[in-house]
Amino acid sequence: MTPDQLERARTLLAAAPVVDGHNDLPWAMRSQVGYDLDAIDLAADQRGRLHTDLDRLRAGGVGAQFWSVYVSAKLAGDAAVSATLEQIDFVRALVARFPDRLRLALTADDMEAARAEGRIASLMGAEGGHSINCSLATLRTLHQLGVRYMTLTHNDNVPWADSATDEPAAHGLTRFGEEVVREMNRLGMLVDLSHTSPDTMRHALRVTEAPVIFSHSSSRAVHDHPRNIPDDVLAQLPGNGGVAMATFVPHFISAEALGWNAQAAQALEAAGFHPLAHTPDAMRVLHAFEAGTPRPVATTATVADHLDHMREVAGIDHLGIGGDFDGTAFTPAGLDDVSGYPNLVAELLDRRWSEADLGKLTWGNAVRVLRAAEDVARELGGDRKPSIATLEQLDG
Repeated sequence: MTPDQLERARTLLAAAPVVDGHNDLPWAMRSQVGYDLDAIDLAADQRGRLHTDLDRLRAGGVGAQFWSVYVSAKLAGDAAVSATLEQIDFVRALVARFPDRLRLALTADDMEAARAEGRIASLMGAEGGHSINCSLATLRTLHQLGVRYMTLTHNDNVPWADSATDEPAAHGLTRFGEEVVREMNRLGMLVDLSHTSPDTMRHALRVTEAPVIFSHSSSRAVHDHPRNIPDDVLAQLPGNGGVAMATFVPHFISAEALGWNAQAAQALEAAGFHPLAHTPDAMRVLHAFEAGTPRPVATTATVADHLDHMREVAGIDHLGIGGDFDGTAFTPAGLDDVSGYPNLVAELLDRRWSEADLGKLTWGNAVRVLRAAEDVARELGGDRKPSIATLEQLDG
């Protein structure tokens, strides 16, 4: 991109900053330093260690961030719930540490207020239904603590919903899974369908009374990866009002990167690491593997190809961005970290996306979808009581 194109992108982002749907900084801080904000100063440049710090968020034109309060699916039952609470505690501690830079956001109005103040709205999303341990009371508690979306599954099935990367069991949602969606609607918590199987996506869209999101998923037609969204599902978003937030994870957006990633995962496992690990020690293994087996590099153009197709199918009112920074070992060239969003906006400007349409992509659609979920919750609140149904009652 030329300096003029980048300057135009930055000007646009000053007016319509990025709402990013998914950033795994909390888990990275847990993995690397046990959440110690003194050990890693996020007000300083953490390049080489993390994709995220406060200065790079500002340089990238980020105005709102959904911090993922993800916990590994290897944690089950109450251990998963406790770890999720620790993740939430970290996000609140992060915001409290930098009150001049960050603002906790619980509503769409909070997002707008943070933008007006020049602070980054900090929201939370739970990644995986294992975080509630099949308890609707726990779901309500997470909402009370500030969680504003829940991804129904992560990489493994939960007892009430199928994941995109596990063997089908429920073939969508069970009766209890339907009740989870209805309770999320009642609360105003966004139903996030990233990581879910296509059957789960379609089932949730039939059940939900509020718009859904995909916090970090791209187009399956462009790259046939199970983590991406099929066209028939994208085509339902205008009727639902939801938003698909394109991700940057190279092996989700590029067939060449997927093949290399499979080999790299074997190298990690041979060295004693989890195949998805990207701690500093794991990255040394990956870089050594990369030295002998050059890595195919996705680019901003790769991401833009997905967005172009998703726009054709779902329409501009139903797109957003969910980079998955600090949740992946590698990122596309030009989107190396959270400072890279202007490069993507410049790429889309070069493809003749209008400034009005880019404002919807970066800011407007995400704020609208949260506001719509809040509106549905108000409508349902007068008639629908909190559900006390259990998995055993509904699914036997």
